[in-house]
Amino acid sequence: MANSMVLVSLMALGLLMAFSTTTQVEAAARAFFVFGDSLVDNGNNNYLATTARADSPPYGIDTPTRRPTGRFSNGKNIPDFISDALGSEPTLPYLSPELRGEKLLVGANFASAGVGILNDTGIQFINIIRMFRQLQYFQEYQTRLAELVGNDEAQRIVSDGLVLITVGGNDFVNNYFLIPFSARSRQFLLPDYVTYLISEYKKILMRLHDLGARRVLVTGTGPLGCVPAERAMRSPNGECAPELQQAASLFNPQLVQMINELNSEYGANIFIAANTQLQTSDFITNPGAYGFTTSKIACCGQGPYNGIGLCTAFSNLCSNRDEYVFWDPFHPSERANGIIVNNIVSGSTNYVSPMNLSTLLALNSDTRT
Repeated sequence: MANSMVLVSLMALGLLMAFSTTTQVEAAARAFFVFGDSLVDNGNNNYLATTARADSPPYGIDTPTRRPTGRFSNGKNIPDFISDALGSEPTLPYLSPELRGEKLLVGANFASAGVGILNDTGIQFINIIRMFRQLQYFQEYQTRLAELVGNDEAQRIVSDGLVLITVGGNDFVNNYFLIPFSARSRQFLLPDYVTYLISEYKKILMRLHDLGARRVLVTGTGPLGCVPAERAMRSPNGECAPELQQAASLFNPQLVQMINELNSEYGANIFIAANTQLQTSDFITNPGAYGFTTSKIACCGQGPYNGIGLCTAFSNLCSNRDEYVFWDPFHPSERANGIIVNNIVSGSTNYVSPMNLSTLLALNSDTRT
């Protein structure tokens, strides 16, 4: 009798442990994978010999530790706010030695500041993780994940997970318009260059699909000519630089069209397009409506509009980061990032199409193809 009771107790304990393990995995099942450039880099470049780094103060001044994290922000960036919406901890950089064991279940951030759609974008930064390499790392990650949980579970985690990809702005700022007569600007007229970028971007998105991604959030470029750096360098009166604004106005609609075509080809809404140009343009045209005092001047920088050079310990630094749309000459402040993500999560189709993130994540696994 005693042995029977022990056996029953052990069986019950085993079931309880199995149930608890399943519950924990389910609670953390929505893995999150991030690809792209400095807008979404959580610190990969800290592990690289590159000048495209955010590893010195005052970056990270509004984090709990008040220390730089490798994010190009005073605090949280866009992936962090999406992780909050998922109810998950932030993804670790793929190059972080801490990304091992159960941390792999959370996902991974493969993004690298300075990269573009094209391999020759950001060559001045020397050692960065170009998009083809980010995709290779994603494949490598899946091998590591399969060693932890098995092939079938690894495939489920990836297909049920959320992917964010943010890339394209550097192909204009740090390639086509970098110098008066860049190699790409001699090769292409701007409309033809945009068409070429879109065709190359499509290959990246198709590769993501090949690697198992089934819920992919794709952000367009912001109003490139309105960031403080471009106002300082290209506009004598501080207005938005027209040539970069034209680039964004050509790129973003074609990106949405390409995404719609891909979804049609796959027969499912695999990709959703976030109109970050419209979102950031709202801040720029009417910053007061969002509680900002300025969209022209960066919080951290020097020169006109604090738009020259990098944000360093010797830069001008605003006292209230929440009043600034831009943290440094190129990147939104933490508060601006939060508003952008709020629109992605629950905004109308003006901001994200064909559906917002909440609707996308509510879809069941029947979307797998």
